[in-house]
Amino acid sequence: MADPEVATKSPESDALEDIPVAEPTTVPNTVDSSSAFAAAPAPALCDNCTSDRPTPAGQKPAGEIIKLNDIDVYVSKPADYPHTPSKLLLLLTGGTGLHSVNNQIQADRFAQDGGFVVVMPDLFEGDPAPNSTTALSSEERPATDTGTGSAAPTSSFLDIFKTKAVETAKSFLIDMWLARHTEDKIMPILKKVLDGVRDEFADAVAYGDGIYAAGYCIGGRYVLLLAREQYQAPRKASISERLGGITLPWAHKPAASAPVPSDLGGSEGNNQSGDDPEANRQNRMSGPWVKAGAIAHATLVSKDDFKGLKAPISMVSVENDPVFPDEVRVSGEDYMSENHVEHEVQVYPGVPHGFAVVGEYEDAHIKEAQAAAFEQMLKWLAEH
Repeated sequence: MADPEVATKSPESDALEDIPVAEPTTVPNTVDSSSAFAAAPAPALCDNCTSDRPTPAGQKPAGEIIKLNDIDVYVSKPADYPHTPSKLLLLLTGGTGLHSVNNQIQADRFAQDGGFVVVMPDLFEGDPAPNSTTALSSEERPATDTGTGSAAPTSSFLDIFKTKAVETAKSFLIDMWLARHTEDKIMPILKKVLDGVRDEFADAVAYGDGIYAAGYCIGGRYVLLLAREQYQAPRKASISERLGGITLPWAHKPAASAPVPSDLGGSEGNNQSGDDPEANRQNRMSGPWVKAGAIAHATLVSKDDFKGLKAPISMVSVENDPVFPDEVRVSGEDYMSENHVEHEVQVYPGVPHGFAVVGEYEDAHIKEAQAAAFEQMLKWLAEH
């Protein structure tokens, strides 16, 4: 089995750093690449967030891509649905997105093994995250460990230089991609999908008494956000509104006001509850939007993302994961315990970030952990 410390390494997102080498006459043919990366800062995303592992042999997607409330979604259903009732599961992906064959097979597994109607939305509007292949061709890319997908334990000086070049280029592309796909862009997509499934699959939503959610990598963070109750600040009235609708001489005639969404981050209208502070507070609360959630090796999660959690949460985590640091995970666990949020957390040692997503590994330990993580998530969702 690969060294767990190496197996969990992810490419850093900084520019080239100095690589210490001996005098030119004594440079060895290979160097220990793990020592070269020892001081690397924690990345925002890693290769396993943005690249697929090889698809398991003989497997292919069984669902279909449809439009749901103008959003592309992959839908997978149990073989006996609708004759046999099913619950509705919202599956949120990592950066590889909707058209990843592995993600589609993941959705199929929840449908076939769990009996869910699975809806997997295109969170990134046809723009999946860039990966190492975007930066360099296959001939230019350095060798990786086929068992874990991480950089090989020993690499030539040229391989290390290539790795640094890939990471520098990829870091720039990832930063630009993240700037295009912020919470302000993704949450409205989820709002439309949630509205769409309530109409299209009303029977499944009713049967489960709500919507369930599972998320991997980036999608894991959005499961947390959907599982929260949030306080919505009241919308500030315009000057014209405060003056009883009078149009000031220097002001443009106000356009007809559009309806303001009351959930998923939208601001509420003016309070309608008089001077009752508690009633006013309740009028400005929204969520949670899912009944229960399960997440695997979430990324881009902050401590604040746990605040307001209400729905039960199961977490699959990686030991010493630089993309989901222990400090953030433990803070989340403490918050859930202190606020009586039902939860479970399982930390898997000796596996890379992204291990729980469908994909082929040669390492038997990773394969076993992958199967165990899926069973953990499926059992949690089935029991809630």
